[in-house]
Amino acid sequence: MAVRRVVPNLHTQAPTEQREFYGLLGFEEVMDHGWIMTVASPSVPSAQLSFMTEDRTAPVDPDVSVEVDDVDAVYAAVRDSGAEIVHPLRDEEWGVRRFFVRDPEGRVVNVLAHPR
Repeated sequence: MAVRRVVPNLHTQAPTEQREFYGLLGFEEVMDHGWIMTVASPSVPSAQLSFMTEDRTAPVDPDVSVEVDDVDAVYAAVRDSGAEIVHPLRDEEWGVRRFFVRDPEGRVVNVLAHPR
């Protein structure tokens, strides 16, 4: 199992203003689904921030997203550890396979993979 990227999910009710502000720091919009928008550094594309109003399909909003190369293997390891799964493993309509798990401090982690 390998981590591909880690993205903080910052909650906001003003994603446009966030995009404009972080644009001043050199970030550019790379994704916008209406409820979540991601900006990235053009020179270091894995340096990203996401701004979320609310999660579209999950019962809670994640604090951080971790993209992995094998989400099914990570899900099995997390489930077997006894950690609290707060959103089951599923394929989402926008093209990711993901689940949410609560870390030991109570933060919600969105673990995902993009199909290859």
